[in-house]
Amino acid sequence: MSDLLRAPAELKYAEELDWLESVDAGPKPFSWRLSPKMVRLFVLGSERADGLDRKIPQKWFGDRSFVERSIVTLASDRGLLLIGDPGTGKSWLAELLSAAISRNSTLVVQGTAGTTEDHIKYSWNVSMVIAKGQSRESMIPSPIMTAMETGAIGRFEELTRSTSDVQDALISILSEKYISVPELDSDGIVFAKPGFSVIATANSRDRGVNDLSSALKRRFNFVRIPVMTNKKSETEIVRFRTEELLRRHQIELDVPPTLLDVLLQSFADLRASAAAAGSDDEKLESALSTAEQIGVLEDAILHSNFFGERALTAHTLASSLVGSLARREPEDLAILNKYLHGVVEPRSKEEGGSWPEFLAGGREAIATLS
Repeated sequence: MSDLLRAPAELKYAEELDWLESVDAGPKPFSWRLSPKMVRLFVLGSERADGLDRKIPQKWFGDRSFVERSIVTLASDRGLLLIGDPGTGKSWLAELLSAAISRNSTLVVQGTAGTTEDHIKYSWNVSMVIAKGQSRESMIPSPIMTAMETGAIGRFEELTRSTSDVQDALISILSEKYISVPELDSDGIVFAKPGFSVIATANSRDRGVNDLSSALKRRFNFVRIPVMTNKKSETEIVRFRTEELLRRHQIELDVPPTLLDVLLQSFADLRASAAAAGSDDEKLESALSTAEQIGVLEDAILHSNFFGERALTAHTLASSLVGSLARREPEDLAILNKYLHGVVEPRSKEEGGSWPEFLAGGREAIATLS
């Protein structure tokens, strides 16, 4: 895996999944590789009460009920729709579930304005069609069709970004559980095998782009993933991802807990400000999700490692925060400047610590971008 930029979950955690499968005595639906309890354990991590001989680390941080409802849905004949703000871990949860259930999380369709029916059904190898005509051998199955044929989990990312024609084609697949191939005289229907299901994700901020029809909504069970607000859980997520980053880049750099607290508090302050804002112009364009928080920290760590003193500072952290969150000019810069002046400056005088340096770094970054 060392030569892969990003290994899928089934490769990254292959040894762990093999071990879980070897000790799993629970009932497994259809062609599932793990029982529902083991799927939940793989995603949320083990506890002492589970009685396992080894510790299974937590990989997705969120409410246990979201994971359990997702697993139950996938064991039924309905699709699963994970919906929430950007950066709430929808895609990561979908990948972990697919890896645990099917040992294949790569059967993915990315929804965009350019996604067509061919992307979720099939297309043709033109050169083979010219040479030998249309046949199953010259057909190129979509990831969804491959999932149907193998009884696996297919994934559809950003469902609401695809057009109504594509969404309508998905209705047929979820309802009938087969794809008709009229170009073939015989063997012209591809049936889904037991175990096939679809995990789709949708960005709640895309409402109105391509709204889901009521017919498609009925084919899905909805699981809404909220923005993480629990400070303890968010700290665990950020620390988990940071340790992964340091290992991947082979960086030896200390991330002081006090700076993690500064980052978490900054995002909490900005979220509170956004909640109290009277209009979208008074809110940052950023969703201020945990994923964006991790992105800010990653940017600061890499900058410190390559261009700093190989030690993370509050100044660098503030600079990364401004650079990552200021997407609209001058609106976002004005909001961040107001935050520094109205919240960080008084706090730096009252509490001291890392806040004065954080204030200086933020102001310098805003001045550079203005």
